[in-house]
Amino acid sequence: MFLLALPMTPPPTDIPSLDQLGSAVAGTCGSDTVICGPLVKWFPDAAWAPLVASLISIVLILVFAIVVRNLMHRVITRVVNRAASGGSITSRFRRNGAATEGIDALLHERRKQRAETMGSVLRHVASILILGTAVLTVLDRLTIPIAPLLTSVGILGVAIGFGAQELVKDFIAGMFMLLEDQYGVGDVIDCGSAIGTVEAVTLRVTRLRDADGRVWYVRNGTITRVGNESQGWSRAYVDVPVAYDSDVTTVRALLENVAEEIWADAEFRETQIVEHPDVFGVEALSDASLVFRISAKTLPARQAQVARELRYRVKAALDSAGVAMVASA
Repeated sequence: MFLLALPMTPPPTDIPSLDQLGSAVAGTCGSDTVICGPLVKWFPDAAWAPLVASLISIVLILVFAIVVRNLMHRVITRVVNRAASGGSITSRFRRNGAATEGIDALLHERRKQRAETMGSVLRHVASILILGTAVLTVLDRLTIPIAPLLTSVGILGVAIGFGAQELVKDFIAGMFMLLEDQYGVGDVIDCGSAIGTVEAVTLRVTRLRDADGRVWYVRNGTITRVGNESQGWSRAYVDVPVAYDSDVTTVRALLENVAEEIWADAEFRETQIVEHPDVFGVEALSDASLVFRISAKTLPARQAQVARELRYRVKAALDSAGVAMVASA
């Protein structure tokens, strides 16, 4: 019977022993003149002093990081709340002391959502930076080499960046969209792929609802241009085609009377119309009709209501004067 003697593989020598680790931690502690070093000086003859002092310094670093993180979150939250509850914006739309209705609530909701989104991003960024710095500092205290870790994280970040290019593109576009205040909740926008009212805005997607009630989810990275119909103010146009042989002076006078009447109407002047409507006169000529145009500057997204009221009043005024309307060519 023969016994096969297998050579014994020596244990790896690159793994530091507990004593070596303790010596390394003690050496790191000795080079610290802020926390660990002064603690060791209190017990100069104790072998456990460097290890205990290193443990205390690590706990203090983590506690300090958590305190700084909470303070930053409070500061960011306070700034966000102040930005979200800013003063009234309707002062630029006031005419003769009359305040607009509904615009404050709409702009407040838009400003609130924009501020909360930016606040959430800033809080996450602050947490990552503060806690990440604390973790790296603790690893350095434990004499764990952080250079390979940083290299691995960098390579992983590059790989994720290549694999999630569209997602990163959406987030970056959403950040700039919020910072530049291109549109907000309640705005009627044309973003190319869809036209509708903005119901929600996030860093990744914008949710729209069109005139048919259909909900569209548009990725921010795919939006190359935006037409905002509700920012600042809007304009209502009404074209009035009349017979070619109609008296131009009479028709113009009728339309100016309509503009004056709707401007004098407190219901529209206080809630929908910003400036006195203008009558542009003859806008187009054809062999069958003369086209007059009346224009009114309105509050955001109120142009449709004002245009309907203008058509109603124009039709009534023309009928009472016996001026016939014809189909424009």
